[in-house]
Amino acid sequence: MLKQRIITALWLVPLALFGFFQLEGYAFLAFITVIVGLAGWEWARLAGYHTQGQCVAYAVLVAFTLVLLSNLSALLLPLLYLAAVWWLLAIVMVITFPRSIGFWGGNLGKRFMGLLILVPAGLGLLVLKTLPQGNKLILSLMLLVWGADIGAYFFGRAFGKRKLAPRVSPGKSWAGLFGGLLTSLCIATGLAVYFQVAASQFAFVLLGAAVVVLFSVVGDLTESMFKRQVGIKDSSQLLPGHGGVLDRIDSLTAAAPIFALLLLLTGWILS
Repeated sequence: MLKQRIITALWLVPLALFGFFQLEGYAFLAFITVIVGLAGWEWARLAGYHTQGQCVAYAVLVAFTLVLLSNLSALLLPLLYLAAVWWLLAIVMVITFPRSIGFWGGNLGKRFMGLLILVPAGLGLLVLKTLPQGNKLILSLMLLVWGADIGAYFFGRAFGKRKLAPRVSPGKSWAGLFGGLLTSLCIATGLAVYFQVAASQFAFVLLGAAVVVLFSVVGDLTESMFKRQVGIKDSSQLLPGHGGVLDRIDSLTAAAPIFALLLLLTGWILS
């Protein structure tokens, strides 16, 4: 398993770095559309589709919706607001799981929720790319999310006795949550210094980073919730040793639109 994880990482990491930071314009849109489309193909399984044709059709729907909405600039901000509302609702769903299953609307509801999860995530990344210093903003987002994951792992192993959401993800603990948040806040502090943020804005940057990180945890827990309801461990085996695309971007599905929304609302954009 470890050998397979390493082999996959050797081609996956350079590909991801090239796609996120070297591609621009329509090439970047195509890159994000492929990622979101593959995640849609995996989500189709969670949403009750069984045949390959059905899964591919749903993936095409997700990808087409992203491309269509990405060209409607007037709708971008309302769609990011919609994403924020969805992720607030997802918190309630996670907390009340499995009772919340009765309110999902069956497979049809899960198919609609897949659009709410995947399309705004793609839009959020596209928005970040168009902003001044877009690559640095995307890298900052990834560092915050990665920092939260790494901090959660080590703090959880050391102090994780009280479980965060045992019915959804038994491995996650409150210690991991706070440890991941602390790690990300340290990273945010370093980023604020690097970007020469004014001292008067420091607290707002840290608060924004905390919000993004906490929503990234919700994104992770939400995918875990749907996988647990279906009874699977990984969203697919597209990435041998690492599970599926959804397993790799679950935190970003919530963090990306929230990060983009905060930047647009506050006007805190790198020049």
